[in-house]
Amino acid sequence: MLRELKIGKNLRWIDAVDLNKDEILRILEPYDFHELDIEASLEGNQKARIDVYDNYSFLVFHFPKYNTIRKIYELNEYNIFLGRDFLITFRDFHGNHIDSIFDYYKDQKNLTELVEDDEEIKVTTGYILYEIIQTMLEKMFRVARINNKEIKALELKVFESDDYNLVRDIMMKKRNIILIKNMFKPQVSLFKQLEFVINKMYEGEMEVYFEDLEDKLDQILSDMNMLQEYIDSVEDAFKTMLDIKTNSIIKLLTIFSAFMLPLTLITSFYGMNIDLPFQKESYFVYLLLIMGCLIMVLAYFYLKKKGRF
Repeated sequence: MLRELKIGKNLRWIDAVDLNKDEILRILEPYDFHELDIEASLEGNQKARIDVYDNYSFLVFHFPKYNTIRKIYELNEYNIFLGRDFLITFRDFHGNHIDSIFDYYKDQKNLTELVEDDEEIKVTTGYILYEIIQTMLEKMFRVARINNKEIKALELKVFESDDYNLVRDIMMKKRNIILIKNMFKPQVSLFKQLEFVINKMYEGEMEVYFEDLEDKLDQILSDMNMLQEYIDSVEDAFKTMLDIKTNSIIKLLTIFSAFMLPLTLITSFYGMNIDLPFQKESYFVYLLLIMGCLIMVLAYFYLKKKGRF
């Protein structure tokens, strides 16, 4: 998907989703971008970074995209070229949040916004970039709340259900949380660099906005750390419950084997091909059964007295 939007007289925003290399080259051809930045846009799978030049900056951001079929989060890479009069965004997956921002500026009545004291702020490429990042970070707060509810539901299932499929659910949840955490952690320094670049480009007009982004990113990482600790505790509880159930089964099997040992011992003697006392007496079979049952009853009361039953 490729779309272009002219905002006012000078600003231009090109938004592209999942393009091939030829299409990307055709978009970037009119601009004098560094060849390494163009190569990074073509190859993808880049680390989060920012490259600053005299007339533009190249940024690589990562945000999670939920795969509803596989029920996991995947890496959605944003390659962004930012200049004073242009903004070019390449991304791997379509997203409704970016669509809403694009549609908002498509309406020419929204070229400016009123803030406190009726002070009017002109829309800039930096401000649009702020809205994109801010929207994606706000989405992560909702993701954190949803994950928290789902982990609570898993926690209840651990104590109420014997479903061994919970292992898969717990590990999937743990994998998603770790992926999000590792995705955002390297971007902390990137946000600090971006704030410096934006302040220099717009002479401090955008400082308060990008400081807000840093605070939100810190809060997201804090939420992810708490969720990771939460899912770890649920996993430990689940493993403990499995161990208890496994030990109970082994305990029953062991006790049953202990009950059968006397009978096994006696029958092993009378299974030999040698003459043994009472082997020709028919009543001796019943006597052995009675003795075996008596030993089992005595063993039961002994184990019960010791608290083993």
